[in-house]
Amino acid sequence: MVDTVLSSKTREVVIGPNRPFVIIGERINPTGRKLLAAEMKEGNLERVKQDAVAQVEAGAQVLDVNAGIPLVDEPALLAEAIQLVQSLVDVPVSIDSSVVEALERGLEVAQGKPLLNSITGEEERLERLLPLVKKYGCAFIGISNDETGISEDPDVRFAVAKKIVERAMDYGIPKEDVIIDPLVMPIGAMPSAGRSVFKILRRCQEELGVNTTCGASNISFGLPNRPVLNGTFLAMAIANGLTCAITNPIEPEIKRSIMAADVFMGNDENCLRWIRAQQAESGDAMPQRRERRSRRPRREG
Repeated sequence: MVDTVLSSKTREVVIGPNRPFVIIGERINPTGRKLLAAEMKEGNLERVKQDAVAQVEAGAQVLDVNAGIPLVDEPALLAEAIQLVQSLVDVPVSIDSSVVEALERGLEVAQGKPLLNSITGEEERLERLLPLVKKYGCAFIGISNDETGISEDPDVRFAVAKKIVERAMDYGIPKEDVIIDPLVMPIGAMPSAGRSVFKILRRCQEELGVNTTCGASNISFGLPNRPVLNGTFLAMAIANGLTCAITNPIEPEIKRSIMAADVFMGNDENCLRWIRAQQAESGDAMPQRRERRSRRPRREG
């Protein structure tokens, strides 16, 4: 396995299997957020400011920025949102769009080494976007669907992921700059969705040696108490090789599940981040360690 390095102007974030899990904040995305979409369409980015700061304060190490709103100049709006985010918080950005021109405009204004979200296995997308990845030296998310759509067969989705990695390497893009998204489907509609993702994650780790991500909230779509489902899914996915995810760090259940998974994966040295987080919640100070005194066993009789 390899490490994927992202950066802002002055800060590096490293994604890897033997490192703490990386949270990519999902909230700067108007899809499904009517109020945010309406405000961004009118040029009001106040909520973007609030979401950027709140997510980083909650633990997001990367911020996904999306401006996919009908009837707007998406390349210009996305570039403006990215520049605003970069002026407020010092974390790398994930440039999120289905429009090639918007992705390129985002790459032009991004500082450091961003993440491009995303490239599917469709030939047209590969041919148009892989040269941009090479030109700007960014990392990218490869999504495991192609011209045939999203297969329910995890082996078919893995084959698309493998194709993306191989095509990237043909362009001189190292596999450490490829992060595969196995595509999370709603568990309420597809009972095998969890098992399928876990299988693809393991194969990406063992056979391709690449990092992986997902849009974690998709798993619980249409179900009640979604944060608990999302958090539990993420902990299970981490155990199967997931190294980062686009999710909501502001939800306590999600944040706790990720931190607990880091403990059990051995990626929280001496459990210190977990301990500090629990003490911060309770308001307790870090306890002083006491020297252990050796005690001789008491003699019986």
